[in-house]
Amino acid sequence: MDLEQPARRRRGAELENALLDAAWEQLTQGGYAAFTIDAVAERAGTSKPVVYRRWADKHELLRAAVRHVSDRTIRPAPDTGSLRGDLIEQLVYASRHRLNLAAMLMVHLGGYFEESGTSPADLRELLLGGSRSRTEEAVERAVARGEVDPDRLTPRIIDLPFALFRHEAMMTLKPVPEEVAAEIVDTIFLPLVRPLP
Repeated sequence: MDLEQPARRRRGAELENALLDAAWEQLTQGGYAAFTIDAVAERAGTSKPVVYRRWADKHELLRAAVRHVSDRTIRPAPDTGSLRGDLIEQLVYASRHRLNLAAMLMVHLGGYFEESGTSPADLRELLLGGSRSRTEEAVERAVARGEVDPDRLTPRIIDLPFALFRHEAMMTLKPVPEEVAAEIVDTIFLPLVRPLP
């Protein structure tokens, strides 16, 4: 007699990861219009109350899913010994490993931003989690080494390499070549922050 084995009950981190994976799959395969607690619960093979015990609504669930997926592609800031090396390595890594995530979010989250009254900048803050960006870490080390004049720094100037990188990626819809990353750093950013003679 062949008896069917009962489904193994998931708990704790295993269950939460399964729910967040299901939420991300629902978003990327169905778009925001099809992103509902019902759909995520069904995809995860569980019930709505299980989802609602962790997230109050679909906006909270979506933000948690985006953070969950983003965390998989984050790595410690490189320390090559020079600001130029650090920034180029960061831009090249972002182009190879995080550009698809950013494109996916822009394609699928228009409805979310409109419905929630938030913006991509709010989502970026969520992903940073109140911590310093990798660029800020690199610039801080460069100041300590004497490569950068701290009086020439502003938040907008520190963000400039990635702002130009994002613009390039959005305008071309392609990975940003390493030579373009080097051009952004060498001809635009470094001249703005190096100590004046």
